[in-house]
Amino acid sequence: MAKTASLNIRIDPETKKGAEELFAAFGITVTDAVNMFLRQSLMEGGLPFELKQPRYNAETEAAMRECDEMLAGGNYKRYNSYADLEADILAEMEAEDGDKV
Repeated sequence: MAKTASLNIRIDPETKKGAEELFAAFGITVTDAVNMFLRQSLMEGGLPFELKQPRYNAETEAAMRECDEMLAGGNYKRYNSYADLEADILAEMEAEDGDKV
């Protein structure tokens, strides 16, 4: 089938360059890749991949939950100044070093 229709899209130059380099490594052009995407979308009857919210690793998710708890008025130590916070951190570090000896 002859290619007779045009599709114009606008993307940022960095994305275009990265896509061109990626697809060139497979021996195809961006046009080839877009055609593959569109054909696969038609075969699937929708996007050929699942859309999901970004997931974070367990440590990041725990930190986000802790932040939510803090914002909700959890029982956390508060400081009046950065100097007080820094002094407390240094004291904890010294105590940990003392435990290792």
